[in-house]
Amino acid sequence: MRATKASQHTVIVAVTKRLSTDKDEPSILPLIKAGFNKRVVENHNLNACINELLCLEYGEVRTQLQLSAANALFCALDNVSDAVEIASDDREIQYVNHAWERLMGYGSEEVMEKDSMEVTKNDHNKPDLQDSINTQLKKGKYWEGTYYTRRKNGEILPSHCHVSPVIGPTGQISHIISVKTTSDASLIERLKDTDYSIVNGGVYGFPRRRESVTKIHSMTIEAPITKVINIINAAQENSPITVVQALDHVLEILRTSELYSPYLSQQLRADEDPMTTDLVGGIMSQSMRRQLMVSASQDVNSNSSKGSHQPHTYIPTNPATLSQIPDHIKAILNSEPSWDFDIIRLEKATNNRPLVYLGLKTLMRFGVCDFFNINETCLTNWLTVIESNYHSSNTYHNSTHAADVLHATAFFLEQERNKAVLDQSDVVCSLISAIIHDVDHPGRTNAFLINEGNKLAILYNDQAVLESHHSALAFQLSWENDSANIFRGLDNEGYRATRQNIIDMVLATEMRHHFEHLNKFVNSVNKATLKYEDTSSMSGNGSPDSSVVLNQLTTPENRLLIKRMLIKCADVANPCRPLDLCVEWGKRIAEEYFNQTEEEKKRGLPVVMPIFDRKTCSIPKSQISFIDVFINDMFDAWDYYCDVPDLITHLQNNYKYWQQADDNSQDCEEASSPTDGDKT
Repeated sequence: MRATKASQHTVIVAVTKRLSTDKDEPSILPLIKAGFNKRVVENHNLNACINELLCLEYGEVRTQLQLSAANALFCALDNVSDAVEIASDDREIQYVNHAWERLMGYGSEEVMEKDSMEVTKNDHNKPDLQDSINTQLKKGKYWEGTYYTRRKNGEILPSHCHVSPVIGPTGQISHIISVKTTSDASLIERLKDTDYSIVNGGVYGFPRRRESVTKIHSMTIEAPITKVINIINAAQENSPITVVQALDHVLEILRTSELYSPYLSQQLRADEDPMTTDLVGGIMSQSMRRQLMVSASQDVNSNSSKGSHQPHTYIPTNPATLSQIPDHIKAILNSEPSWDFDIIRLEKATNNRPLVYLGLKTLMRFGVCDFFNINETCLTNWLTVIESNYHSSNTYHNSTHAADVLHATAFFLEQERNKAVLDQSDVVCSLISAIIHDVDHPGRTNAFLINEGNKLAILYNDQAVLESHHSALAFQLSWENDSANIFRGLDNEGYRATRQNIIDMVLATEMRHHFEHLNKFVNSVNKATLKYEDTSSMSGNGSPDSSVVLNQLTTPENRLLIKRMLIKCADVANPCRPLDLCVEWGKRIAEEYFNQTEEEKKRGLPVVMPIFDRKTCSIPKSQISFIDVFINDMFDAWDYYCDVPDLITHLQNNYKYWQQADDNSQDCEEASSPTDGDKT
């Protein structure tokens, strides 16, 4: 039985006859030599036999199983690539594997029962490093970082070290395990000259990157953030401990999914600026539950009348073409290419239908009919359907706002930088996105719809509720009537590309991801713009070098970022308009927020932006906060990219106006406040 490998950890028991009391006990040595582990004297008592078997199971059998596992474990440790050292709680070395011997230059017999700290002692580690390690170990936690060790020949090697405590049955540390990994190239070269075999480009048994990590590094579907994390991990291997700890903190930040979302709670303090806090919180959050939720007796699913709006698909007949636009409206549209174009004047002249007229004039100018292979009548029909699904009862989010965003979009597309970077498909998709970006807007924020349990919030799982609805409805309306379907002339591939382009731009108008879009634009597009301008100034415009850099701006990734920023700037360009338009839009958006706050209070819903109370709100202060938080940085970045100095001038002048208006309102409040001597 002992000749078979399977019997190595088997417990073999010899059951012997019970001898009479007058006979001497024979020696057990013959049984041991024969291969038995234990002798049991026969017993006719059943319970006694069961007890013997239990003793065997919890004694010899489990001990043999543990020995088997221990042998397998040590066999594995002897063949891993990392250097492993096991020491007692007082740091006496009890085991080192082959990788440790090769790394340190010692044989295991030379260091056994010696102090681990003395064997590797050197002056390269910080004086308090060992105290830091001991503190972690006493807490029952592991320590990880860069640790310098001294080889037998006196050479100092940096290695990434992982030190872990082993807690015994009494709750005290029984052993300390140290695992060292190094990528020291010079050591690899030295080992190549020895008898150690080289396997797959690395030293067998030598500490090197694990195979699984190597596979991760070579994955073709690796995400960019994973590449960054891997680069930092590699940099940590040969860095001082202070750098390693700093990079650890960097990795903690990088592993979050909200890399570009600022910590608003740290930026904005409610006690200093409640207006800014409410404005930013209301715009960027999905649901600001500032008050108690509606009671169970109230119907949270009683959607507001605007939320249940049914789309219109009728097609009015006039105007059918650009030539049929009345002369007095044509006169207003003549100034359409200018940034100072008065959209409010057009709104009045068209009886609140500016989108059809401006849309027809603008889209024809950019050759949209040719791109879609449709006639003017189809385009007019489509514009009419889209405009009829904007709510004229909204003070801000109506078709005039859509026409205003369309005008800003067209103005941006005419800038030389965008002409050089964007192609015809980008241009057309930008214009269409501007037209549909708020279609069927109920005049309430996403947070409001989520709080009231609106059917749209349920449909889109509380994620970009309105933006998803705008784009989805626009395509639905387009396909419902062939005479108004501007996409009917596209082939399948062209339609899919156009649809994806438009959806992406409309979703970019959701302010919750404002800082993400802005930061990506600055870190990618603006840096490429800087390189392009530097190269052009050194080599001359049109030089081969500048053309190469311009190609960086025209990559699909950068064009996507540019289009997102373009529609975002067009969507909130009000503070950059001439003063009279800026003031008008400021009043309109405030009125819409006032109406929402009143409805929230009336229905017992959470008030998303309490500061927008009609009786107490300061419109100038709200505009100042909006410009400070959202507008200044975004338009600085946009101006740097496509050079729109007139907008920056308007922005600065409007900001001064709002500041003066805010100061005047405060002076009026102070003047109207009763003094100490007043009896009123």
